[in-house]
Amino acid sequence: MLRIHISGWDLSKVRMATGPDALWETILSFHRLRDRRASTVFGKWRAETRPRLNGEVRLLSAVVPVSGYFPDFLTPSQEGSEPLDFSTGIEALRDTPPDRLRAELAMLGAGGAAGGRAATALRAVRPVRLDALREGRSEPLGRLIGALRGYHRAAVEPYWPHIQAGVEADRAVRGRALLDGGADELLASLPPVIRWRAPVLEADYPVERELHLDGRGLLLQPSFFCRGAPVVLRDPLLPPVLVYPVGHTGAPVFAEPGPWLGRLLGHTRSTVLRTIGDGCTTSELARRAGVSLASASQHACVLREAGLVHTLRHGSSVLHTVTPLGGSLLRGGAPLAVS
Repeated sequence: MLRIHISGWDLSKVRMATGPDALWETILSFHRLRDRRASTVFGKWRAETRPRLNGEVRLLSAVVPVSGYFPDFLTPSQEGSEPLDFSTGIEALRDTPPDRLRAELAMLGAGGAAGGRAATALRAVRPVRLDALREGRSEPLGRLIGALRGYHRAAVEPYWPHIQAGVEADRAVRGRALLDGGADELLASLPPVIRWRAPVLEADYPVERELHLDGRGLLLQPSFFCRGAPVVLRDPLLPPVLVYPVGHTGAPVFAEPGPWLGRLLGHTRSTVLRTIGDGCTTSELARRAGVSLASASQHACVLREAGLVHTLRHGSSVLHTVTPLGGSLLRGGAPLAVS
């Protein structure tokens, strides 16, 4: 169980990240690559990613075990709400002080919260000299950064628009909760694995953890590749961040648009897509588009099957947002920028 103690002052400083964090998504996707769960959602992504990898998996497996602890320096923290893009995050990782590298890797090598698998992995990668990395030498750190770059290019970068769409859909739900009831409602709206029992935010977690914010507030970071339990940094002195999983409908989120696109032709459905815009519930969609509730639900379903709309549940209703593909269609085919 994870318990985050939130004072009244901390509550006023709870904030949402403005988008996905590139290094968190990179590290957490590496977990998803090695498990077999959620095959409907991630199966296509795994099948496409694995053939593109070269030697990255062996080195990364040493510092990112299948489960449990991995070093905090792999996901550099930030003070504000703006997430780090990959290049900025890598530069922050490169600037990690040698004593911190040594301490966090020593904890990993000793087993830490990950058990003996981490130590076994470390012994398995002697050829890439992780012992030298623990000593803070620049050459092995450069090799680790190179492995992260190669893995990110293969596993994360091609899918960044999908990742952004999932995170933006979650932010739309949390934003509604914040507007409806403030920070209390925002915390109460988080996924079921996280429970707001003021003044403590509880979450399912593999080990017992108590985190006191001490007036620093809390950054809520939705993550596309986080599954099951949320994640926090192990070092309690680092800026507090709670990384939690965004919701997936169970559909293959990386699927290419199929024959459904032919069903999109027509004035009404185009109106529905434009009406969804930055997000609306089904009842709001029906009212704004001038259609019945049943018709709005049907149109949203077709748009979702075509990959143009992302749908998440928000309390007793559902919230629809436009995906990158849907946004590109609305803009007349102009492509989205990829991080």
